[in-house]
Amino acid sequence: MKKHFIASMLTAVSLPLMAAEETANIDGWPKGVVEIKYLSSADNTMQPALYYDPGKDEAVPLLVALHTWSGNYKQKEAAYAKWCIKKGWVMIHPDFRGPNNSPEAMGSELAVKDISSAVDYAKQHSKIDPERIYVIGASGGGYATLLMAGRAKDIWAGASAWVPIYDLKQWHKECVLSKRSYDKTMEKSCGGAPGVSLEVDKQYTVRSACTYLQNASGIPIDINTGINDGHKGSVPVSQSLKAFNALARIEDKLSDADITFMTDNAQIPDKLKMSVNDPLYSNSKRPVLFRRVSGNVRITVFDGGHDIIQEAGLAWLEKQKKGTAPEWNIAAQNKAVLKDANVESGK
Repeated sequence: MKKHFIASMLTAVSLPLMAAEETANIDGWPKGVVEIKYLSSADNTMQPALYYDPGKDEAVPLLVALHTWSGNYKQKEAAYAKWCIKKGWVMIHPDFRGPNNSPEAMGSELAVKDISSAVDYAKQHSKIDPERIYVIGASGGGYATLLMAGRAKDIWAGASAWVPIYDLKQWHKECVLSKRSYDKTMEKSCGGAPGVSLEVDKQYTVRSACTYLQNASGIPIDINTGINDGHKGSVPVSQSLKAFNALARIEDKLSDADITFMTDNAQIPDKLKMSVNDPLYSNSKRPVLFRRVSGNVRITVFDGGHDIIQEAGLAWLEKQKKGTAPEWNIAAQNKAVLKDANVESGK
């Protein structure tokens, strides 16, 4: 969508926002969050979202919070809004075509452009610091976070992906084996199971984060997974570990054997065990079990399942600024203290 066309729609888009501010509180969301509609460059349709604007005179960060696999823009994810209210950030929680069970959703061109257009809307209606635009999500939202990092790398100052899906074809196999129903929703979106036809296989490819994530090497990306996910949860840890490897330096990549061990046994291999003092995880009773940093990407495996610790993701995002090196605090967080060997993490 050309900028002049977006600008021409400002008056039309502003009216729903003004009306939304007069409505009752949205269920599960704090006061001040309003429902809006914005123009999507995907197909020139008005798309719904939840929105918070602190109304500050100075430019502030923008948080783009993405709903889960089966959720939509009204999904109760109040922690994002509470953070933005406390910090004075702008927040948008777009629908991007709703649950991932239709061709229009699940990483489609429509969904991708809906998210990019949500950023355009915020820039037009609020004072946004272009160097501090962040994206965050868990599960299907983590998948969308990785996808957008690869598809729209120039937007983001940082991306925080929790228990994400990286490779849709692989996850389809995993869901079939685990007898979870997500394989059926993928089939609804892609037109069938992988292998049915070349066109169906193409849909899995073009909608997968693994197809694009290597493009995001310049963006600070924080990937998090619970060690029990895939056992007590729907997305095996291998999805996150392989996403890390896609961006990590050769010398920092996790071996296939270590990924398989963690995935199958829900344990950290002895040679990778470490002690990491990160209160944002331990205070949530999900202490860090393994962490590795490589350039602009970090992987954290915590003691948990298919979970997100919103405060940890948001606190990390707050430290990031576009065009600057990631803030990792490596000295405090990335040293391995091993029981049986003296090996540094990332080596």
